[in-house]
Parts: sequence; structure tokens; C-alpha cells
Amino acid sequence: MRPIPIRPGPGQESVWDYPRPPRLEPVKERLTVVLGGQTIASTTAGFRVLETSHPPTYYFPPEDVALGVLGPPRRAGICEWKGRAVLFDVTGGGRQAPGAAWAYPDPTPDFRRIAGAIAFYAGPMDSCLVGDVRAEPQPGGFYGGWITPGLVGPFKGGPGTMGW
Repeated sequence: MRPIPIRPGPGQESVWDYPRPPRLEPVKERLTVVLGGQTIASTTAGFRVLETSHPPTYYFPPEDVALGVLGPPRRAGICEWKGRAVLFDVTGGGRQAPGAAWAYPDPTPDFRRIAGAIAFYAGPMDSCLVGDVRAEPQPGGFYGGWITPGLVGPFKGGPGTMGW
């Protein structure tokens, strides 16, 4: 069953207005990730991927991720739009978050600008910020989108949404 999109109010974005295939765009706000009380990533040169029914996924240039916080890459799944991913364990402030970050070392041509850039699941982190706004994790734990207050859904990821 197709969901009924929530109509966005002034200053809001609807994930149902995002395209398929997804669009890649630069982010103007500072992006920050904190784990174990330690800022492990911070950038003003990030990107976001916008895909129908998904909150944005944010990508950090590797040089804006703290040294030593990512474990060795291991092979992960394939995205039909971006290609084969690698997964990383993340360590910060004495805490470890297994499989909490990923990248596309050799993405498809439309996503070359995020080759090697790192994305983080919001759920295991202390906080993920877009500007000074705290993001919540996309429901379900499979997808890695960040939900901010200016975003309306419903969002893919929770129970019963895999067929959308």
C-alpha cells in the first residue's frame, strides 16, 4: 500500500518531492557527528543524497573525519544507484559503534563526487547535527538517513515500508 505523503508547510521539505533516481547536492550547513563525547566528523563541504521516501543521507569528505575513528573497511551491500559500499566500525571517546559508517570507494558516475566520502548512521551516535539542529535516525536501522525538524514523510524504513 502506497503511503499518503504529508503536505510540507512553509520552510519544510517532503521526502516525497525528492527524485528517483536520487539526486546528489552539496550541503551549506556544517555537518557534525559526535560519538562518546568526541566530535569524530565535522565539515562544511558535505553532500546529501535525496531519494524519494528517504530522509537525506549525509556524506563527509574523508579529510573531515577524525583520524583513527574508522576501523578497516569491509565489503557491504550494493546500492542500485551508487554501487558497492564498504562498511566501517566507528570508535569515538572510548565507545565503539560496529558497522555505523559506510562509503562508496568507486561509485557510479552520477555519484563520483562522494567517492570515498563517509556517511554515518545517526542511531549509534551521541548526536548528528545539520547546522545546530539535531537529526534523528531514519526508522528501521537499515537505511542511514537523518531526519531533521524541517522534513516531512512518511519515511521509508519502518515496519511495512520495504515495498514502497
